[in-house]
Amino acid sequence: MSEIVISTENLHKSYVSKDIKVHALKGIELSIEEGEIIGVMGPSGCGKTTLLNCLSGLDSIDDGHISIQGKSLVDLNDDQLSEFRAKKMGFVFQTYNLLPVLTAVENVELPLLVSGYSGKEARKKSIETLAVVGLEPWQHHLPGELSGGQSQRVTLARALVNDPAIIWADEPTGNLDSTNEKEIMDLLINLNKINNQTFVIVTHSDYVGGRTNRIIKMQDGEIVD
Repeated sequence: MSEIVISTENLHKSYVSKDIKVHALKGIELSIEEGEIIGVMGPSGCGKTTLLNCLSGLDSIDDGHISIQGKSLVDLNDDQLSEFRAKKMGFVFQTYNLLPVLTAVENVELPLLVSGYSGKEARKKSIETLAVVGLEPWQHHLPGELSGGQSQRVTLARALVNDPAIIWADEPTGNLDSTNEKEIMDLLINLNKINNQTFVIVTHSDYVGGRTNRIIKMQDGEIVD
């Protein structure tokens, strides 16, 4: 039986904007096993990205409990949380979030340098990871010289370079055409099989959702299916 790597109990999150309180997450209860590829789907504004940000510790919660690999996120201070994220998690965003003045390999090695790797170790590991996503020949190109699909592969390499247990992906194919969307999902599924990493993917795409192991459907801050 697979280990539960992500679990929540009675998770609540609210935002206050211009004197209006928005209850973004309403008592979320979920559990995700090691090695699962999970799709989080639902209409815009239903709480998908908020859930991802809370599960990954990027955002605080109002009430409830989050456990990642047996660690309670609410018990960690900011420094401990940052270190935990750096070692255990990878992030892929729709907008790539690549630094335009750095080459592909320099973007990928950033998390390693922040984690205390030497420059030589970081460069070697980054080139190896770019090779995994099929981009080693483009390692010295700037993001502006890469296509959308290539840029998302660099983002994926950066997320993978620390060998994280969990990859959080927010609309990872949202800016891509159908060919690149298929290639990115082929890559994610292959990596999942090889490394048994857990992927949690927020998506509007029925194609992406159809290739996950399980879909969590959200509406109005709640899991409805």
